[in-house]
Amino acid sequence: MKVLILNAGSSSQKSCLYEIADDALPNEALQPLWEGKVNWTQDRGVAEIKVKTATGETLQESIYGDSRRAHVAYMLYTLSRGATKVIGQLSEIDVVGHRVVHGGLDYRNSVIVNEDVKKAIARLSNLAPAHNPAALEGIEAIEQSLGEVTQVAVFDTGFHASLPDAAAIYPGPYEWVEQGIRRYGFHGISHQYCSSRAADILGRDLTSLRLITCHLGNGCSLAAIKNGRSIDTTMGFTPLDGLMMGSRCGSIDPGILIYLLRQSNYSAESLDYLLNKASGLRGISGVSSDLPQVMEAIAQGNYRAQLAWDIFVHRLRSGIGAMLTSLGGLDALVFTAGIGEKSPGIRQAACEALGFLNLKIDPEKNQHHPVDEDITTPDSAVRVLVIRTQEDWAIAQQCWQLLKR
Repeated sequence: MKVLILNAGSSSQKSCLYEIADDALPNEALQPLWEGKVNWTQDRGVAEIKVKTATGETLQESIYGDSRRAHVAYMLYTLSRGATKVIGQLSEIDVVGHRVVHGGLDYRNSVIVNEDVKKAIARLSNLAPAHNPAALEGIEAIEQSLGEVTQVAVFDTGFHASLPDAAAIYPGPYEWVEQGIRRYGFHGISHQYCSSRAADILGRDLTSLRLITCHLGNGCSLAAIKNGRSIDTTMGFTPLDGLMMGSRCGSIDPGILIYLLRQSNYSAESLDYLLNKASGLRGISGVSSDLPQVMEAIAQGNYRAQLAWDIFVHRLRSGIGAMLTSLGGLDALVFTAGIGEKSPGIRQAACEALGFLNLKIDPEKNQHHPVDEDITTPDSAVRVLVIRTQEDWAIAQQCWQLLKR
């Protein structure tokens, strides 16, 4: 079975193609036959396209024009043409899976895309304005390029549908519940994959484990996972809640927003920009939303960069503490995504506060670019794992399972 995955971001569209045997789904992630990415972070109307194959062929070029759908279609064209060709024709693709950030209350499991699903993704765009419209563009680009191929929507909110009401419902007026205003949680595909992979690495049954998974990238969230189910998480009604992030503020006193609206003549749009694009590491450091650049500024004695690091670590430790109380104990702490996988300093700083659990990180293992490894000492009471998140593979698994059913 040939499974094409589209993973839409606010300024990029990543894609990859897997070939999975029809008779069995492997436990470990397969290497994609082909990977493509369209990046729109450059000047308006310019798309940077990068493609690589499992055999080492690459393509990199810039194309012009305002149509994102056309850019995605061009990227898909490289699957069956030129040096990066890996299939004879696009009709060989059996199913296309999409990461969709927000599924609301109605879509808790992966579904085959139809007109109702497309309308729901569009309707929920006001809750995930940077992502849901991009996912819809990807679905429409596939319809244009591949016609009637089966498409599957895999929702980032789905894994957190198991949150108990006490964790999911905000203490505002009860009418909010009836309006669908509640904690949905995000990064669910990543949290779910990493929990299953953690069980594999530890040689344990997932249903016997108490895990905290730390998805730390430009967006950051934690999940408390007990018996394989998400019982608490830091992101909420939107992906703005919870931990400090690259350019998002995370949890703040809502009274600040009322104050700004009254005192500073902010509009909803300007507040949206402030909280989502001009806060977090970028807002505090004044340097960048990218942690390595913040660390470079710290090395040069930049006070605000150091403050950004300190706040990030404080918020991370506080969040882990909150997840601990939800779980009532901890078997393993998991770090994943860009910062979680690549920043030994953040892992060390987070774990230093957990010595009271008899958690003992091995400094040497932590420094040596661990991938899908335990980085604790043999006598640590809690395991600490660094896992490379494989969202695309997790989506491919769900597509395979849905088609087999």
